[in-house]
Amino acid sequence: MAFLETGPGRGTVVVIGGGLAGTLAAWALRGAAERIVVVERDRYPEGPDFRAGLPHGRHPHLLLEAGHRVLEELMPGTREELRAAGAVRVALSGDLRWLSAAGWMAKYPAELAFYSCTRPVLDTVVLERVRTEPSIEFLEGTEVVGLTGSAAAVTGVRVRERGHEADPRAVRELPAELVVEASGRTSAMDGWLRELGCPPPPEERVDAGIVYATRMFRRPADAPADRSALYLQCKAPDTPYLGVLLPVEGDRWIVGVGGMRGGEPAPGEAGFARQLELLRDPRMREALAGAEPLGPVRGFVPGPGVRRHYEQRSPEGLVVVGDAACTFNPVYGQGISVAALEARELRRAAQRHGGIGPATARAARRAVAAVSKNAWAMSSAEDVRFAATTGGPSGALLRAQHRFLDRVLAGAARDPRVTAVFHEVMSLVAPPTALFRPSVLAAVLRSG
Repeated sequence: MAFLETGPGRGTVVVIGGGLAGTLAAWALRGAAERIVVVERDRYPEGPDFRAGLPHGRHPHLLLEAGHRVLEELMPGTREELRAAGAVRVALSGDLRWLSAAGWMAKYPAELAFYSCTRPVLDTVVLERVRTEPSIEFLEGTEVVGLTGSAAAVTGVRVRERGHEADPRAVRELPAELVVEASGRTSAMDGWLRELGCPPPPEERVDAGIVYATRMFRRPADAPADRSALYLQCKAPDTPYLGVLLPVEGDRWIVGVGGMRGGEPAPGEAGFARQLELLRDPRMREALAGAEPLGPVRGFVPGPGVRRHYEQRSPEGLVVVGDAACTFNPVYGQGISVAALEARELRRAAQRHGGIGPATARAARRAVAAVSKNAWAMSSAEDVRFAATTGGPSGALLRAQHRFLDRVLAGAARDPRVTAVFHEVMSLVAPPTALFRPSVLAAVLRSG
């Protein structure tokens, strides 16, 4: 369905935040609005480089298969651009060795894969494409300090150039028919809504206390094939330690170690080395024994997972996407793929309703909630397996889900058919109900 070329649905969109969620949202709405303004607190580096406003950008990130498919749909050719920028294709079986709570995943000829690279490479590929669209403009070095409108409807934002915090005259209004909040984990939206007299939306919260540390290494030319990409999961409830080793551009490994509450890595090189010792398998430690470290160990504390239900309570003219809407425990690698799926739903809502009017915003809010539902259910259910986790789901149904997933993981350690479907679910290309396909369910039940 084409967008309306004229009429009340076309006007200005303001996107708060120029990270991956924000740039994808801006790109998704091209053609739906006459003008799209991305307000970004940072100033972008000249090329692929880390920036201060994205502290978690120095740590491992995964764009899952579902995210790659959406990115290719919205921006054809991005897989090839990532490869040209040095990203390494990693097949989920064969290239990646995955140690689950039940053991090493069984191997099979996998079509599912991801392109492994540092976060700046992915962000730059997307940003450079977005910058080709004439209707999208960027206000760099500028921060949003509030909303305009009322409890019933948002009509724009108030912005201020950074460095002018002491000057009240530096604040100006930017009117918009649609405001898309994509500023991430540190979103101030709840406070801005209260200023308009609108209570914040209901939320779910779970906190496993995850802390992780990351270091870059030069990848040895003679690195064993079975250690080129590793994922060593926690094993609840007593082994809260995890590690990930991924090949990235420049013949490097990005290596992350972490732990849930009670198993957090200590700071610095000593803490990093100790965390490697605590992992359930020595392969990652052995792979790094001859690898050259590149740069310091960097730690990060993501904070709790939060899912905010803007579809239940929100003024007109507002859509919230990315981590501002739903923040996951990063160890499951879901966040940026969910943001890509949300951008696609934003575009579909604008196409369906012919522009950026109230009907588009309402449809988009419902779609964003639907996109995050399964990912949130999977990650929060795993988080609560650890005794020190606060919040999250509970009850008899959850215990039944845990028992079933334990059987699935046992099956995935023995039967390639179960592994393949489990990978589809974890890559967000199939819903969790795919695990109940008759052939898969029979293999799971046989796993005992």
